[in-house]
Amino acid sequence: MNEIQSGTGRRRLGDPFQKFIKFFTSGSALLMMATGIAVVWANVDHDSYHHFWHSPFGISTELFNVEMGLMHWINDGLMAIFFFVVGLEIKREFLAGELSSFKQASLPIFAAIGGMVIPIILYVSFGFEGMASKGWGIPMATDIAFSLGILSLLGKRVPLALKVFLTALAIVDDLGAVLVIALFYGGDLNWTYLLIAGVLLIILTIANLRNVQDLKIYTFLGFIIWYLFLQSGVDGPGSGLHATIAGVLIAFTIPARPKVQINEFLARIKSGLTRFDSVPKSENKRVLTDDQLYAINDVEYSVKKVQSPLQYIEHQFHGFISLFVLPLFALANAGVTIIHHGEGSGEVFTVLSFAIAFSLVLGKGIGITIFSWLAVRLGIAVKPRKSSWLSFLGLAFLGGIGFTMSIFIASLGFKADADLLNQAKIGIFVGSIIAGLAGFYLLKYSLRKDEERHPVTTK
Repeated sequence: MNEIQSGTGRRRLGDPFQKFIKFFTSGSALLMMATGIAVVWANVDHDSYHHFWHSPFGISTELFNVEMGLMHWINDGLMAIFFFVVGLEIKREFLAGELSSFKQASLPIFAAIGGMVIPIILYVSFGFEGMASKGWGIPMATDIAFSLGILSLLGKRVPLALKVFLTALAIVDDLGAVLVIALFYGGDLNWTYLLIAGVLLIILTIANLRNVQDLKIYTFLGFIIWYLFLQSGVDGPGSGLHATIAGVLIAFTIPARPKVQINEFLARIKSGLTRFDSVPKSENKRVLTDDQLYAINDVEYSVKKVQSPLQYIEHQFHGFISLFVLPLFALANAGVTIIHHGEGSGEVFTVLSFAIAFSLVLGKGIGITIFSWLAVRLGIAVKPRKSSWLSFLGLAFLGGIGFTMSIFIASLGFKADADLLNQAKIGIFVGSIIAGLAGFYLLKYSLRKDEERHPVTTK
């Protein structure tokens, strides 16, 4: 964390990290709008909402045939792309980001563990039985888009170190959610399909180790792996190991090494420009000579290959994820029914709803703060300077905004019980709203106090 506080660290992390923040926060308003539309639609015309998102849609070719409802295409298809980008972020952070060294990674990792363990303990303490007991994974999730979106409302007052901490925490949290989904929220498996998928993943891993950077190979085999995961359940598409796990695993195979090393880049560019300038000029000023074209191609190659495939794909997909995938997911999944339409018990805010909201708010608040404090006290991690524990508590509450990830896990745990799923969504909504408001106002107060204790002096 010390690098972040120094001037050098700020220059190193500032621009790319601010772009990362902007990508997600720019989609927060759209995500909120889609959620509002889904809630209104589900309550004004309940039947049309559910009929539309469960309408069957199929894709059939000579190689494969898949027919699912629109909601399943979003949850098993588009969300696989979302988790693919999450996997790229996780890999990048562990290779060259805030999780690349133990000293840097220890604080957000310990905080994330606390933010997952304590909410699960609180939920389990309610003693649910039967189907309701499957909801224990719901309050462990953090929605990075909403949490960073609310943090951005506080503007430049928020130190970069705290933004990095919350982002790294959310990424580790996503990794935990991926593991939970893979281990506990799948059905009976077709091991033949998974074995073939495993072989293909090994092939992509070997290609990565040999620094093969042809993205067509990763795209083609990646699609096959996703399809095999989708069909890995014995009860049909989406009933086995969830297809989104394929997205994460494929992301781990994407090369993170550029073909053109950073220390070679400027020399290659200068060489190409010198060659271009040294070529005798053609009398026809509108047409380049062959030698000039070769020089331009060398420059173009250097520009493209100085960026690794991992960074290139991550950059290309962020806008698609924040501005299309997540809002569409919210539109299809956030349609919680508040007005009773004659189906189920008619109960809205139940014990299940309360347990989820309670576990999200207090579980995240207590878990993230206490585990961060323990990591610092034990000398395992270092707390950012000029930031109080009250500010960390505010960040911890923002971690309680589960929303997208919580709804996703709820849709897996309660897919066989629409009543419980609706109650879970109510709990997620209430808990996320309370956590967001508590985090915002507590951070607003604590950051002002931090500024008063550590005023910025100018010479």
